[in-house]
Order: sequence, then structure tokens, then C-alpha cells
Amino acid sequence: MAIDPALLEWMLDSDPALRWQVERDLVAASPEVWHATRARIATEGMCARLLALQDADGQWAGGAFFPKGFDFDGPEAAEGAGQPWTATSWTLVTLREWGLDPAALEGTAELLERNSRWEYDDLPYWGGEVDCCINAATLSNGLWLGADVTGIAEWFLEHRLADGGWNCEWVDGSVRSSFHSTLNSIRGLLDYERATGGGAVYRDARHAGEEYLLERRLLYSLVSGDVVGDWATRFSYPFRAWYTVLRAVDHFRAASILDGTRPDPRLVDAVDIIRERRQPDGTWLQELRLPGRVWFDIDVPPGEPSKWVTFFATRALEWWDAA
Repeated sequence: MAIDPALLEWMLDSDPALRWQVERDLVAASPEVWHATRARIATEGMCARLLALQDADGQWAGGAFFPKGFDFDGPEAAEGAGQPWTATSWTLVTLREWGLDPAALEGTAELLERNSRWEYDDLPYWGGEVDCCINAATLSNGLWLGADVTGIAEWFLEHRLADGGWNCEWVDGSVRSSFHSTLNSIRGLLDYERATGGGAVYRDARHAGEEYLLERRLLYSLVSGDVVGDWATRFSYPFRAWYTVLRAVDHFRAASILDGTRPDPRLVDAVDIIRERRQPDGTWLQELRLPGRVWFDIDVPPGEPSKWVTFFATRALEWWDAA
């Protein structure tokens, strides 16, 4: 599809954390242009704000996955209150996904090795814990910062379920994979392959997880044939660890680029949903805001046109239509 120049200008008029991605992936600007914009994120805008909030011990908010002193029995931990997003793991996810040069966090991997422990069983930070989604984020963050996370990559091989995917509730006995856990796991494995070259065993595990989602066309239950939940079709940014068909298609785009393959036709229903959500002016709306404590709001309130969601949706359709 041809992108409206006015829509591009609207997306370009944004924080450098988004602008450089629009320049690279939608405008096809020269590397000199988008590299220059990307270099600005360490000192300008939202990324610089998050960097300034880092603790002296390498953490954010004093904790690995939860802020220091988080009351697990208090109102903030009640059902529906949402995960706090201020602690170390999710702050690193945000900085990494925005494209921050890891040199801006020099020494952080070593500080976390010494000072950060998981709230679950006081496990060492770069060793991971038992949650697939947490381990996937830690795998990607560790690769980015230069930590040794080989053990976490191997953990995914050991904890893949018989149906091909993963489920964070395996520790409670679940033997059926989940959409959320599987998408996060294959995203982590894809990052591992890109960073290290991986190997057949990691690629096969990722492909098995992708097949789990493709077999369900990214949104249907194999048992009932119904959409697995309205959460799969409600778009928002930041993505966090949440499953949506937009985030899933974004993964399959990245995987096809790495694998050198064409889009799988089983993505068509998910792509159609993305296309149907486009507004008459070419934008996509922020449809919800995930609850939970944040340092500051990154995107617009629900119901307003979102530059971030519009970028990811436009890029997904550009990739699909070009094929």
C-alpha cells in the first residue's frame, strides 16, 4: 500500500525513539539519517528520561521484576491492578526495543550480576527464573548488554511443551501451551539466533513455537474454533508481554526476514484484523492502556490515534502487501 505522506510526517513528528524506526522502515531513509536520529535517544526524550532513573546498583526501582518493597498482599497486587512496569526487567525491555546503544549502559550487566536477584526464590538475575515471559525478556536483554545468558537459551529447549509451545504455568503443572508465553518465548529465541547464530536445535524450537501459533492462525482455539479472547485483537502500546495479533505478526515479519521466507498464508486472518482497524485517516487507535505503575506514560490515552500502534501496523501491512 502507498503510505500517505501526511501520515508519515505525523509519525516522524515524534520522540526520536520512534522517529528513527519510521525513517528506517517506512521512509527508507539513508543509514546516515536514521543512525543519526537513533544516536539522539540516549540524550533526548523518553529514553534519556529512563536512563536518568537508573539506580547506582544498576537496577531501576530497586528490584528485578517488582519495585523494591512491593506489597504482594496490598491493593497494587490485587486482581486487575496490573503488573508494575518500573522495575529493572521491563525498563531494560523498553530501552532495548527503542534501540538504545548498549554502550550507554556500560557496566550494567556486571552490576546486575552482583546486585540483582529475582523475587522468585532469590535467584541470580542473569540465570533467569521459572517464568517463560520473564526469561524471554532476560534472554533478549542479556544478549543486548553482553551478559552470558546461554543457560536461559538452553532453559527454553528443556521447557518446551509437547504441543510445541510454552506456558508460564508449567511450574503449576500446565501441559498446554499459551499464546502469551509462546509468543514471548519465540521472540527471545529469535533474538538469540540473531545475536549468536544459534544452531539447528534453537531454530527448530522456535519454528515449533511458531507452528503452534500458525496452526491456530494466531487467534483461534483448536478446540472450539473461537477467538481465544478479545485481548488478542485489542491493540495498544507499549506491548509489554501482552499477546495481540499485531505483536504476533510483528514477530513473524522479523522471523521471515531472518529465515529468508515469504509470509505464511495462515497469517491472513490476523493481517485482515490489522487492516480492518485502520481508521479512515490512515491511523490506528490506542485501544487500551495496560494497568500498572509506570515511570511516565509513553503513548496516548485509549481512544486516540497512536503513532506507535500506527507505525507497527503500517509496517506489518507493508511487509505483507509487498509479498
